[in-house]
Amino acid sequence: MKYTEIMIRYGELSTKGKNRRSFIDRLHGNVAKVLQDFPDLRIHPKRDRMHINLNGTDAQAVMDRLQVVFGIQNYSPAVRVAKDLEIIKQTALQMVQEQYDGKQTFKITTKRADHEFAYDTNQINLAVGDYVSDHLPAIKAEMRRPDIKIKIEVRFDGAYLSSKTYPGAGGLPVGTAGKASLMLSGGIDSPIAGYLAMKRGVEVEMIHFYSPPYTSVHALQKAQDLTVRLAQYAGNIQFIQVPFTEIQETIKKQVPEGYLMTVQRRLMLRLADIITKERHGLAIFNGESVGQVASQTLESMVAINDVTNTPIIRPVATMDKTEIIKIAEKIGTFELSIQPFEDCCTIFAPTHPKTKPKLDKAREYEAQLDLKGLIQRAVAGIKVTTITPFDHYLEKENQEISSLL
Repeated sequence: MKYTEIMIRYGELSTKGKNRRSFIDRLHGNVAKVLQDFPDLRIHPKRDRMHINLNGTDAQAVMDRLQVVFGIQNYSPAVRVAKDLEIIKQTALQMVQEQYDGKQTFKITTKRADHEFAYDTNQINLAVGDYVSDHLPAIKAEMRRPDIKIKIEVRFDGAYLSSKTYPGAGGLPVGTAGKASLMLSGGIDSPIAGYLAMKRGVEVEMIHFYSPPYTSVHALQKAQDLTVRLAQYAGNIQFIQVPFTEIQETIKKQVPEGYLMTVQRRLMLRLADIITKERHGLAIFNGESVGQVASQTLESMVAINDVTNTPIIRPVATMDKTEIIKIAEKIGTFELSIQPFEDCCTIFAPTHPKTKPKLDKAREYEAQLDLKGLIQRAVAGIKVTTITPFDHYLEKENQEISSLL
């Protein structure tokens, strides 16, 4: 079957009332971004559906891209034909024949937006069902759980027929819930936090701390590769590199070992807060999971969060590691995350970090640092890069590096 259209059905957007139009417009923009290298497509967002006219483009290639766009409940490849009952019957029969192996059951369901059409939904169902049965005498109709389900939609611009429906990514269109920063390490958890944030409509910008020469260019590229993966769900993502070497060296020299991690995380959060506010973000996301490591106990979170009033959101806070890994494998970040390149969270890691740091002690040790100077110099060295879903060269470079190890 040569499909002419992709019909996209909205998920939560149907509940958005007066804001529905803005959500649909955002989804339209996000779909256009992920399909930007298919020049022949024509996208038509409507109140109850989004139609993509394929104009000869391969339907499967388009659907492969759509499956990662948040805000889509499901989608179907479809054929648009004239509003002629004979043509509708013939097209429906062809769709059934392509799937029928002599054993399946079938069902015809119709929706009619154009009430001026000569036949109502029941008449269309009966006429098309009888036509299929006449040409395939062995086939049986099944109303509850058919093996083959032909959907017919009679709209003002034609009749649309589809036989397969695929689940979308769900959630809300990225960008409808505001903008935030994600503290992206090279580990497993923070990319999943970013994924879950985007699924709720948040536009995320990646903040990645790097400490050359202690962290290598490979570790930086790994973080960029993770961003490429996540960009499939967002279109484009801003990647913000923050130099952290001087701060880590200074903390290593001046802060007692047990509080190294706590003070380091406080400085990270101070910088993330400055960057987020400067770029008009509303919150900071991270990949902390309660109790997973020493810096992620509730006591540590209290001692670290003390430096900001900006909301800190932890989507994976209550997840088991196995749950997080399952999502990472599903979205393709796991294999990247486990590449053996250390990020700045793991270098200078103390042998015996405080799992229950005292807030007053953390403040005391931090106060001994030249906070203003350290922060100013780090901010001055920030580099911002736009990363798109099509930056495959990053992954290629990592593959070449891995082959040399």
